[in-house]
Amino acid sequence: MAELDKQALINAEQWLNSDSINEDIKKEIKRLKEENIDEFNDAFYKKLAFGTGGLRGVMGVGTNRMNSIVVAMATQGFATYIKEQNSAKQEIKVAIAFDSRNNSKDFATIVAKVFAGNGFKVFLFENIHPTPLLSFAVRELHCDAGVMLTASHNPKEYNGYKAYWNDGAQLVFPHDENVITRVDAINDISQVIMQENMDNITILPDEFDKIYFEKIKTLSLADKGLENYKNIKIAYTPLHGTGFRIVPEALKLYGFNNIVTEKQQSIPDGNFPTTVSPNPEERKALELGIKLMEEEKADILLATDPDADREALTIRDNEGKVMMLNGNQTATLLTYYILQRYTELGLLKGNEFIIKTIVTSELIKVLAEDYKVKCYDVLTGFKWIADKILNLEGKEQYIGGGEESYGYLLGDFVRDKDAVSTCCILAEMCAWAKQNGKTIYDILLEIYRKYGYYQDGLVSIVRKGKTGAEEIEKMMSDFRNNPPKTVIGKRVVKINDIELQISKDLINNKEEKLSLPKSNVLQYYLEDGSKISVRPSGTEPKIKFYFGVRSEFNANDNFADLLEQSQNKIEQIKKELNLV
Repeated sequence: MAELDKQALINAEQWLNSDSINEDIKKEIKRLKEENIDEFNDAFYKKLAFGTGGLRGVMGVGTNRMNSIVVAMATQGFATYIKEQNSAKQEIKVAIAFDSRNNSKDFATIVAKVFAGNGFKVFLFENIHPTPLLSFAVRELHCDAGVMLTASHNPKEYNGYKAYWNDGAQLVFPHDENVITRVDAINDISQVIMQENMDNITILPDEFDKIYFEKIKTLSLADKGLENYKNIKIAYTPLHGTGFRIVPEALKLYGFNNIVTEKQQSIPDGNFPTTVSPNPEERKALELGIKLMEEEKADILLATDPDADREALTIRDNEGKVMMLNGNQTATLLTYYILQRYTELGLLKGNEFIIKTIVTSELIKVLAEDYKVKCYDVLTGFKWIADKILNLEGKEQYIGGGEESYGYLLGDFVRDKDAVSTCCILAEMCAWAKQNGKTIYDILLEIYRKYGYYQDGLVSIVRKGKTGAEEIEKMMSDFRNNPPKTVIGKRVVKINDIELQISKDLINNKEEKLSLPKSNVLQYYLEDGSKISVRPSGTEPKIKFYFGVRSEFNANDNFADLLEQSQNKIEQIKKELNLV
């Protein structure tokens, strides 16, 4: 029989003895303790960690759960730090938005009341909105910070809290670590200052979206002739999330009126009744959307996750078969379209740049080099893309970027992933291809034939608990101290150790310092252009291996055969690295 955890008992007792916690919550604590010891222990054995991106966890009663008390205490810590950083200001402003998840609106109201109780001027969206709108609002309203209530694409049991700084981006050093310190200092709900009414809270109506829409229109790279091709049929699913209204509206502003939406998944619902996980990376989540695409004979399917910051694109091959693109393929197509259209329109002035994360396909860098546009690598996580944009503001011009996990950003008026504007540009790209007598599939093959075919793979090895953490640490140590000399018969020509901030050129026996911040990541580059990246997850008990293999793709090659050969390469890498 399970035993009650000592720390869980201490944490639960603190809540039971608090005058600030209502009796219903206390009854639930007692019920858990008596009826479900395992759940009681998990709910109270620690505080839900406020990480560098904020909070994310299962909803329910407990210090290790997402609930009104944990949200209020986290907000008090965040508010304390914001006030410290803006002590000279007479008015400190914050924007708050929420998605369609269960309790998101209630949590957002609590966040608003805590900030207002601390003397902030608060802007609270009236209805559910995507994450990019929150980022945009922080910048447009000249706020000092922002909060988005969402757990992105996690299953229905989860909710989360994303913290933003005054540039509209998620927190980076030193703000992230300093906020964590202030949040950790809030040990009891009695430390929270919260007003009961809605004074000093300005409600942002849906009319605010029009300002955002005007900005989105400026991203268009279309010419007048494209109007004749905007009758392409677009299938769309918001996966029960915030994109249900705003994505079709944005597409219509771009001139795309032939849109069919998946009706069941166009109902915002935090229970996500039509899918286990509302993750556009997973085919199961897109089954209804693909069915709609087939029935309606749509040219493409667009899908957004619940907070509409990530987007998936499904196209057709030249036989009309449905083809789900992965994140790297979509990022490659976007990069190509932007660079090609900037060139055709004479918009490249010589100071433009794009950004990708270190685990995103090297094909994007190859494209940028061919178009003589700078490409910067940053650490995994979109906040690092935003940080690079901020650091280069006024010096160079950001035009686009993204990451392999389906997150993209075009333009710089938002500083986080933006699936709304991305959907518009992807639709425009499809029309542009048609204008040129091609399909998106044709363009993808042209890119591969010119620059080489890049295929990606990912292996995540889960190791839970203390022993698991030690095993992951040993795996990283072994790869660091005994790197492979060859993989699949190809020499390792370069090793990047981002923890040590060193890049080793093994051909010329040279080392140079990396400018990236320290992070426990290793990367091996092979002589044929393939790449292997290894890193422990920062949020889960797992170690991740990213594979990007490169093959030549000649005009007479069969694409299906190339796919199989590339996948075999990835499987061989897994075997050689003892991952299977």
